[in-house]
Amino acid sequence: MSEAEVTSPPTLHLSSGPHIASGRTTAQIMWMVNLSLLPALLWAWAVFGWPVLAIAASSILGCATAEYLSCLISKTESTLPDGSAVCSGLLLAYTLPPAIPVWMPFIGGLLAIVFTKAVFGGLGYNIFNVALVGRAMMMATFPVEMTTRWLTPALGNVDAVSSATVLAQIKLGGPEAVNKILATVPDGGHLWLDFFLGMRAGSVGEVSVLMIMLGAAFLLWKGIIKLYIPLSVLAGVAVMAFFSPAPTIYMLSGGIWLGAFFMATDYVTSPTTAKGQIIFGLGIGLLTGIIRNWGGYPEGICYAIMLMNILTPALNDWFRPKRLTADGVPS
Repeated sequence: MSEAEVTSPPTLHLSSGPHIASGRTTAQIMWMVNLSLLPALLWAWAVFGWPVLAIAASSILGCATAEYLSCLISKTESTLPDGSAVCSGLLLAYTLPPAIPVWMPFIGGLLAIVFTKAVFGGLGYNIFNVALVGRAMMMATFPVEMTTRWLTPALGNVDAVSSATVLAQIKLGGPEAVNKILATVPDGGHLWLDFFLGMRAGSVGEVSVLMIMLGAAFLLWKGIIKLYIPLSVLAGVAVMAFFSPAPTIYMLSGGIWLGAFFMATDYVTSPTTAKGQIIFGLGIGLLTGIIRNWGGYPEGICYAIMLMNILTPALNDWFRPKRLTADGVPS
């Protein structure tokens, strides 16, 4: 055999999935998500005041510091420019009480990146949502501050401190608490409208359903997210709302809208197929309701998402996409 007849061996390129080309870079997607989160932050600043901007900056700084140091230690190129650390910092800040001490989000951001992202190999390898792990670790580390530092929103005049969110009041007081909440609505006012706009006690970025929907609409317009997961989450929560003494308040309170559109849809920790995403979303909604109705916490979206993150590999395996051969027959 001549040298001309000798062919070089085939080259096998290995990389982690999913192998889906979208025409956008990771950085482009992450910065568009960050942009979509700004309406909720601006509203939080308007109703809670300047401290929420400090909370967001502290959380972002914690995430960015951990991201930079993890890349430095592993001797890899810095991933700060891709915006993923900023996104994790913003989302973590959005889950925190608006009067929490400003240094605590920095610690939460550090812990979130180190224990959820860095130790697993960086972006694309984490199995849990980074921001939610940060919140869960802060709940364990700073339980008092995480459950009592609430403010009653008031445009331009925030000086009232609320000892508990509406969900916490209902959890503790039952139907009697609902009657007290309804009694606080001024004559001619609409409770559901106040909740939809964001005039209620709650975490920094979750209070205004309207602002969350505006950001989500931008992501839908850009094709970054689809509705399989968010609508499934909301459907699951709606089913569980029938067990609540105030279904409307149930649906408009807590972090279900922020979680459904901005956390459950995380590319890395959610299923890749439509059927898997629907099951994933329904599971989150039902688990959220179970925790709210019969668990020890008034809110459950954080833990529901993380529990379903565990099932993501299984859902990807159970609902594999059909691949076609050259003849058009499923392989």
